[in-house]
Amino acid sequence: MTMDEPAQPTTVIEAQLEPAQAPVPTALPEARPKTPKWEIDARERVKVGIRKFTKPLADFVARDVNEADTRLLITDFLCEVLGYDKYSDVTAEFAIKGDFADYGLRIDKQLVALIEAKRATTKLSPKYLHQVEDYGVREGVDWLILTNGSHWQVYRLGRTVPIVVELAIEVDLLGPDQPSKKAERLFPLTRDAIKHGVLEEVWKAKRATSPKAIARVLTSPSVVTAVRKELRRETDYSASDEEVLGLVRATIKTECL
Repeated sequence: MTMDEPAQPTTVIEAQLEPAQAPVPTALPEARPKTPKWEIDARERVKVGIRKFTKPLADFVARDVNEADTRLLITDFLCEVLGYDKYSDVTAEFAIKGDFADYGLRIDKQLVALIEAKRATTKLSPKYLHQVEDYGVREGVDWLILTNGSHWQVYRLGRTVPIVVELAIEVDLLGPDQPSKKAERLFPLTRDAIKHGVLEEVWKAKRATSPKAIARVLTSPSVVTAVRKELRRETDYSASDEEVLGLVRATIKTECL
């Protein structure tokens, strides 16, 4: 290059820096709903109560105490374990149009259940259920309870015609199950659980998953059609919906239908 030639511009190539990558947010684990205090307290009360009452219940059975003495224990159990107030929630000899149920249970002055109590050694049977069922129909209550102190059965009284009574809860406090399982089954019968709709939800779940409910689903037209199509795909056999329905019914136990 001579002195008279103009200087050529210098090309400067700048390094292209990639922008800093923003940190990828880490997904937080989905928070579990916090168990309300009333539920924690009620569950703990049931666990403690079952341990406390197991020995007296076994003693009552061994001595074959009469129904009046059994009711004394049942009253204590309703109050100490299930959380009912002896003076505002529990009514013994509940009057029902000329008859008397052994107990009426109220929550916030609303009658929610009737109880038929038997002596400690009496085996609960359908004839006792029929008795309290009649009381329930007359009073328009949803829940019927049979108990001899150790064995508890809770039934949902339907409002349909004919009347349908369905078992929602059954627990034997002197049975072979672990205390934790007994407490889990008994918890929905506590005052707080009924007030918060837990017992109703337990019954709905049991009803929805009962053998009869499952049988109805399996024999519904949409399921039968789906089975027919899958059968053809798997075996290349073309069956009618009527034939498949018969096969499904034959597969399901008769008592489920």
